[in-house]
Parts: sequence; structure tokens; C-alpha cells
Amino acid sequence: MTSLDDLLHAAQIAASAAADVHRRSRSIDPSAWVEKGHADWVSEVDHAAEKAIVAELRGAFPDHAIAAEESDWGGPTPEQAEVTWYIDPLDGTTNYLHGYPCHSVSIAAVDSEGPAVAVVTNTGHWETFTARRGEGAEKDGHPISVSRVAELKQALIGTGFPFKKTELLDEYLPQFREILSRTSGVRRTGSAAIDLCDLACGRLDGFWELHLAPWDVAAGVLILREAGGIITDLSGSDDVVKQGAFVAGNPPIYAALWQVIEGIGG
Repeated sequence: MTSLDDLLHAAQIAASAAADVHRRSRSIDPSAWVEKGHADWVSEVDHAAEKAIVAELRGAFPDHAIAAEESDWGGPTPEQAEVTWYIDPLDGTTNYLHGYPCHSVSIAAVDSEGPAVAVVTNTGHWETFTARRGEGAEKDGHPISVSRVAELKQALIGTGFPFKKTELLDEYLPQFREILSRTSGVRRTGSAAIDLCDLACGRLDGFWELHLAPWDVAAGVLILREAGGIITDLSGSDDVVKQGAFVAGNPPIYAALWQVIEGIGG
């Protein structure tokens, strides 16, 4: 079995390679943007960063599976492999293309027990979050933990808009209205990986979103949990490395936020 140290080392090298792509590739002409779906853009940077990540991980672990946002890289399937890597090479593509500094590289290794190691590099502000299962979470090598805010009225909450599935707005907007009225505020960065890391280090106190993919959350889930936070789907299940809706927070804010969403039919 591959050690957590080896997995994390490879993930850090891969994240650094992708971050270098982000750094080198500014000012992409809008004519080169490709629209995958409504307001869902992809660029040469997404593809180049993903290629850099896969090259590092495949070189280190050819028997591992890879689940990436932009391409099917072949190789072993998650059902066949000991470990599956969940990769978002550029979380926050629209932000990146506009020069808005909220975007990241997100990489997680997931085994039969769930997320095992995680790296998220915020390439807008150049900070890196890491975690190993059972060993805590760090930002730039220093331990982090969730906030101590215990009352919802004091809490700052993160969210993401369901821009890829606008049919969810009828469900989302009542939640937004109720949460905004009960808290100190709601913020939206455009990168779920950054949101979960901000929650893990205490910048946010809670978070919810209705439509996320596994590569959006796999790394942030581990970082948050290792920092003392809670994240579940809207049914309360801990199995969140899947596509769907999620609620998260430090323990008291998670509980309060979940009750609000459940109370209005979330």
C-alpha cells in the first residue's frame, strides 16, 4: 500500500507544476475561451495544467486511477485501482480568465477509506493548504483549525451559485434569502476548493452549495475535516466525494446551517 507521505509528496509536486502553468499563462484572449456549457468556460490553461498534473501522478503511480475535470486520461478505473486521484487543474476558470484573483489547483488522493491526502494551492493569493488523513491540516506548513464562532448571527458563510444548473435557482434562492437574513453575511469566491480551505482556516464559518462535482470537493473535504470541520450532503451523509449538494461548517455553525436548509425544504 502506498504511504500517505508518498501520496502527499506527489500531490505537492503535481500542484506546483500546475501552479506554474497558472503563473505563466496570463491575459488569454477571449477568442480562445471555449464554452463547455452555460457560463462554463475552459481554456488552454485548464488543459495544460491538467496535463502537468497527470504527468507527475502517472509517473509516480501508474496503477492509480485519475478522475479529472477536463479529460479522460484512460488507465485503471476507480473500481480497479487502490487509489483514485481527483483533479481540478483550475478551479475558478472564469475568475482566472478575467484576472479576478480567486482560483486554485485542487488535488486529492482517495482510497477505500475516503480522501487520504489533499493539496489546494490558491494561485490568486499564492498560499497552499495540505492535509493527510488523521494528521491535521496546514496552510503553508502551519497548522490550521476552524473558527470558534458558535452563533449563526455572527457567522460569515460561503456559497456558490448554481450557474451551471439554473433550474436549481428555485431551490437555492429561498435558502440564500434565509441564510443571509440570519448571519453576518454571505460570500461567493467562485472556487469551492478555496471556500472549503477558507472555512478550514477560520476565514469562513460555514458553507453550502447545491451543485458540485467530486473534483470540486475531494481535496477541500479532507482539509476541512482535518481542521476540525464537518461537511455532509443535504441528507446528512458523510460520503461527499460525489456530485451533489453539500453543507459544511465548524461544528456549531454546521448544525445551525443544516437546520436552516432542512427547515425550508433543502
